[in-house]
Amino acid sequence: MATAVSSATPSREDFAKLLEESFAQGSPQEGAVVKGTVVGIEKDLAVIDVGAKTEGRVALREFAGPGRQADIKVGDTVEVYLERVENALGEAVLSRDKARREESWGKLEKAFNSNEKVQGVIFNQVKGGFTVDLDGAVAFLPRSQVDIRPIRDVSPLMNQPQPFQILKMDRRRGNIVVSRRTVLEETRAEQRQELVQNLEEGQVIDGVVKNITDYGAFVDLGGIDGLLHVTDIAWRRVNHPTEVLNIGQQVKVKIIKINHETHRISLGMKQLQDDPWQGIEAKYPVGARFKGRVTNITDYGAFVELEPGIEGLIHVSEMSWTKKNVHPGKIVSTSQEVEVQILEVDPVKRRISLGLKQTMRNPWEVFVEKYPPGAVLEGEVKNKTEFGLFLGLDGDVDGMVHLSDLDWKRPGEQVIEEYKKGDRVKAKVLDVDVEKERISLGIKQLAGDPMESAGDLKKGSVVTCEVIEVKEPGIEVKIVGSDLTTFIKRSELARDRAEQRPERFSIGQKVDARVIQFDRRTHKVQVSIKALEVAEEKEAIAQYGSTDSGATLGDILGTALRRATEKPAEKKEAEKKE
Repeated sequence: MATAVSSATPSREDFAKLLEESFAQGSPQEGAVVKGTVVGIEKDLAVIDVGAKTEGRVALREFAGPGRQADIKVGDTVEVYLERVENALGEAVLSRDKARREESWGKLEKAFNSNEKVQGVIFNQVKGGFTVDLDGAVAFLPRSQVDIRPIRDVSPLMNQPQPFQILKMDRRRGNIVVSRRTVLEETRAEQRQELVQNLEEGQVIDGVVKNITDYGAFVDLGGIDGLLHVTDIAWRRVNHPTEVLNIGQQVKVKIIKINHETHRISLGMKQLQDDPWQGIEAKYPVGARFKGRVTNITDYGAFVELEPGIEGLIHVSEMSWTKKNVHPGKIVSTSQEVEVQILEVDPVKRRISLGLKQTMRNPWEVFVEKYPPGAVLEGEVKNKTEFGLFLGLDGDVDGMVHLSDLDWKRPGEQVIEEYKKGDRVKAKVLDVDVEKERISLGIKQLAGDPMESAGDLKKGSVVTCEVIEVKEPGIEVKIVGSDLTTFIKRSELARDRAEQRPERFSIGQKVDARVIQFDRRTHKVQVSIKALEVAEEKEAIAQYGSTDSGATLGDILGTALRRATEKPAEKKEAEKKE
């Protein structure tokens, strides 16, 4: 029996047509981003038809993102990434995240190459920085690139859409580095340029102290900062800006200078006040004295404020008459009120030289009034040097006893060894040089000048000497009738070499000698027995003939000596007989 063919069965032409339509539609390609239609939503999944009767499910969370909710409904056309056409359940394996990532990378590369900003959301914190969602692509935001200044709390910036600048990207490694700081700096630079154009030098403007440093304060002028240097805060000395300013303080400032290239603005507060240096020379004439307060002490001197904004310097050399090479801090102290004298005023350099010692009497003038030359005083041995003793005297001044003024008889190098620091010593004032600040003293002068006892003694005089000491090189003698002592060397003890023996003299013995040197200024006296003998011999020869006349030297000297010892009457009788 023949089987009837149903009219609903497709004909060969219908199969051919369906096959052609299938080929025309094309089959989805794995590993590519494809378009699909949302055909249903089941709990937290979206059913998506990607064509060719192929459906897959994608979690709704993949259609959301940091800072935004999933906004999807049946009938929407979406792009998804087709990982597999069919899995074990006969469904397509789809991913919205991968599709967004692929799409984002393309957009991001284009933005990076054209140096354009991109939108992103900071959604997580990691080591060294944060992660940013750039509409599917994840980028790294270093901590140093978050803001212009370091910020402690980043939570207000989290999950907030904002612009970023791509610094670096590597698609092969999947690395993207972005910066928020660059965007802020660029925006700020544009704002600064606009604000700077509206400002003028000399303009007075209100501001708020934003930050304080050792060298000044930064003032917010309404979106742009200006520097108020510490030297422009006030005319007076300001050691640190915190002495005058506080963060958040409202201040009125004057624009001193604007650098349109760097957008740097210099501000001043003292420029809003009158310059105290105007007419300074008339206000503080040289030689006048004023009282002031010590504001600062340095190694080279001390600064004294005469009035707010006017300071002068007391150089270390002008601080004390007597305290040389002493740190100023040992003479004055900070905040101390002192009287000073104006030494010099330079209005151009804004400098005033002050003197502290000039307000006190010169101690050398005071000393010479109290102790004129010839006065006797007492002082303490402060120092011993190779050329003399230094004594501390009244008025905190020093006087010097030169080696030559220690003793009349002995060498100064020998005498100075008998003194030590701290000894109280009497001395006579010899000279005071106020200008050179020198006081000359003498110790030997206390005993009187032995030259004064010499009378009319002079070179060539014959004197009687008393032996006071016998030594190997000669004998020490005192000139009878004076306070003078001298030393007769061995070679000057006799004309005859055989008689030049010190041991033939004894202490207390008196001998005659001739003065061969006498200098009152240098106190040098020398006598010689030999010179006396030679002189007497010459005199005898001249008076009684020469050795060539037939008489011997003994005869001549015998006669001369006999005459010297004869009485005046006997001498006349002898002369008659001759």
